[in-house]
Amino acid sequence: MDIEKKAVEPDANVSYDTDQSAPGSQELENKPNDPPDGGFTAWIHVLLMHIIFFNTWGVANGYGVFQEYYTQTLGQSQSSISWIGSVQVFFLFSIGAFAGRLTDLGYFRITFTCGVLLQLLGIFMTSLCTAYWQIFLAQSVCLGIGNGLTFCPAIAVLSQYFNKYRAFAVGLSAAGAAVGGLVYPVLINQLIFHHNFGFPWTLRIMGFIMLATYIPCLIWFKPRLPPRKTGGWTDTSAFSDVPFLFFSLSMFLNFWGLYFAFFYLGTFSRDKIGTKEPIDLLMVLNGVGIVGRVLPTIVADKWAGMLNMLIPMSFAASLLVFCWAAVSSTAGLYAFAIVYGLIAASLQALFPAVATTMTPDPSRTGTRVGMILGFVSFSTLTGPAICGAIIERQNGSYLGAQMFAASCILLGALMALAARIAKAGSKLRTKV
Repeated sequence: MDIEKKAVEPDANVSYDTDQSAPGSQELENKPNDPPDGGFTAWIHVLLMHIIFFNTWGVANGYGVFQEYYTQTLGQSQSSISWIGSVQVFFLFSIGAFAGRLTDLGYFRITFTCGVLLQLLGIFMTSLCTAYWQIFLAQSVCLGIGNGLTFCPAIAVLSQYFNKYRAFAVGLSAAGAAVGGLVYPVLINQLIFHHNFGFPWTLRIMGFIMLATYIPCLIWFKPRLPPRKTGGWTDTSAFSDVPFLFFSLSMFLNFWGLYFAFFYLGTFSRDKIGTKEPIDLLMVLNGVGIVGRVLPTIVADKWAGMLNMLIPMSFAASLLVFCWAAVSSTAGLYAFAIVYGLIAASLQALFPAVATTMTPDPSRTGTRVGMILGFVSFSTLTGPAICGAIIERQNGSYLGAQMFAASCILLGALMALAARIAKAGSKLRTKV
């Protein structure tokens, strides 16, 4: 998909990295503000974005181990415990509109640094908490706001370095979410349940890992384009952009149901299947995501197109959650975790990649991505809690929640199809 390039007047008082002569850079006859689509600086930003996914979405994807631990120790219902994780993801998304506009204005560095500091504060304060409301404020609110102030600005900046290979770049970056979804749950499970480190010191070790990995991001991550000083906090032209609207609805509906498995697969395996180590399933679910985030993005960049790739993946995810209702054995649950982990991971990589293309002007990417994330935040806020409430109303049965999640993803797939038709018409071979 071609993106309209508009020249942006640089700010004479600000220095930006536009050097494309680094080792390995492509010698393309680009305009000064066209993405380099490669080169040392661009790929270093992919590595740094991988770390950011590791510390934001990796923590969110691994919330299942917290769900299991908190239900055993806090004496709260599953629905109440799920609010901790869902509010954390809500802030990761909802802060996007605010943080994205600040990035476009030229305040990336201070926004990103504040986000990292809030993440670390949230983790270390959670280590001191003993009551539900304390954990909610530290892990949901403080950590969640920090996640939002780091993730949205960073994904907007990464998109400035890539156009043709954007899906692949975002996919490699998003693999960090799978790595984080492996490292953090295993760390917590081993230190708390097997080595008796206790909850406080386990969280502090997690905080020290986060601090160490963020240091290179704080030093080297920076925008390539000059700031866009004009314009409001929202891009009003987006409200008349039909593909943008359909895509936003698609992302909302998909994320309404997509995280049900990440939150409840462990408790389902424990309560319904009798699995002794639910953490193993969460490791499988997140581990296969490393492959799921990379391979589909290669196919999308080279042959299919990002939106074209997203649509069948969304339909497949819906079908898998419908099929989950028929799983009644440990082997079947592992098979589901492998396949669903691959499909869900591809969606988690493709959605932010497609979101960065939903603007004709690269200088507005942060604002438009922030608008999409702000809208989607309400689905991530309510989805897991709704599923938890359905499970309680059905006396512990997961069937209603499974049908709700699968139906939401199915509707999301239909909205993505509508966005594709609005963007490219009925031409099936068009790369979108």
